[in-house]
Amino acid sequence: MTIKRNALLCVLAGLLLMPLSAMAHKESDAYVDLHTDPNNQHVLKGQWDIALRDLNFALGIDSNHDGRITWGEVQAHRKVINRYALSKLAIKGDGLTCALQPTRQMIDHHTDGAYDVILFDAVCDKNIPEKLTVVYNLFYDVDPYHRGIITLHAHGRIAGAVLGPQNPTTSLNLRAPDRWRQFKSFVVDGMWHIWTGIDHLMFIMSLLLPSVLIRQYRGDGGPPLAAGRLSRGHWEPVPALWPAFIEIVKVISAFTLSHSVTLTLAVLGIVDIPSRVVESGIALSVIVAALNNLYPVVRQRIWLIAFAFGFIHGLGFASALSGLQLPPAAMAASLGGFNVGVEIGQEAIVLAFMPLAFLLRRTRFYRIYVLGWGSIIIIAIASGWLIQRAFNILIPGFSALLPK
Repeated sequence: MTIKRNALLCVLAGLLLMPLSAMAHKESDAYVDLHTDPNNQHVLKGQWDIALRDLNFALGIDSNHDGRITWGEVQAHRKVINRYALSKLAIKGDGLTCALQPTRQMIDHHTDGAYDVILFDAVCDKNIPEKLTVVYNLFYDVDPYHRGIITLHAHGRIAGAVLGPQNPTTSLNLRAPDRWRQFKSFVVDGMWHIWTGIDHLMFIMSLLLPSVLIRQYRGDGGPPLAAGRLSRGHWEPVPALWPAFIEIVKVISAFTLSHSVTLTLAVLGIVDIPSRVVESGIALSVIVAALNNLYPVVRQRIWLIAFAFGFIHGLGFASALSGLQLPPAAMAASLGGFNVGVEIGQEAIVLAFMPLAFLLRRTRFYRIYVLGWGSIIIIAIASGWLIQRAFNILIPGFSALLPK
């Protein structure tokens, strides 16, 4: 009775935590585009797109608290928004800081909602130097995962970088863009994307949980489907670590291969699927992967699940690069770095998980609580994601707990 009660509490805890991340797959992103001015060598023209939902969380621009931000509300807070945002960005060169002067404000719509567009001039005392240092601190004190995607257009060349609280500063060369620096910044971004994308993490964990166990069935070890229903079986520990590790390598490799394909196609604009469909598909993939742990229809080739659903996850990864408009060389550096970062992030999870799981694989605790109830909690959370993403609704009573 105690075990059942504890298990029930675990499920309830999972349900309570469900809204905390249900709508949080699309990270907090902002986009800064800088252009040299051919008519004035002292000025950089800038455009900064910031999500209205993020500005509202930081500044409370939804004056009547009705959940809708109107153009009138944005206009009423225009000076506050300009003062707040421009104080979080610095453009430096030759030891001098260029003054940022707002010129106009507009509204634009991205795939994940409405954005406030701040047009500004970066006015320098001297001609724009060949090397610029950009310091980006927007939302550093309220959102540790916020990213600023910086793009510099100068002399027919384009350079880019991803900045955030962990990496707030970059140097951009107007004459010869540093592709290696750009590559490294996107490697870091890819690692953070996989570590902070809880739906991606839960999908990977659902595939990892049974990796140190073998499903055995009564009799001759027949298939899980028998006489039109799921036959019963039990989990046995794997005899050695190496075979389990090889299976995990197959799973991660299959996932990487398929998500790399759709990530590239989506970022290049060849494939364009509505965000609502993509996010719902990701939630469904988590449910299927975790459900397979409870009713193992796919037992020996788990990599097939990873490969099949990797395509939809790749479209989700593409949202992290959706603001990039780079030439082929720069895009190759960005895509390559991001893919490498995602792979490093995945391998770090595997290396942290496998030794501990292997040590615990013979215990009742691992089989019942970690694998069994862990999968049930994952299904409960992912089911909430699916309902909210597919039908665009929030679970009543939990709206205040949603991350902004």
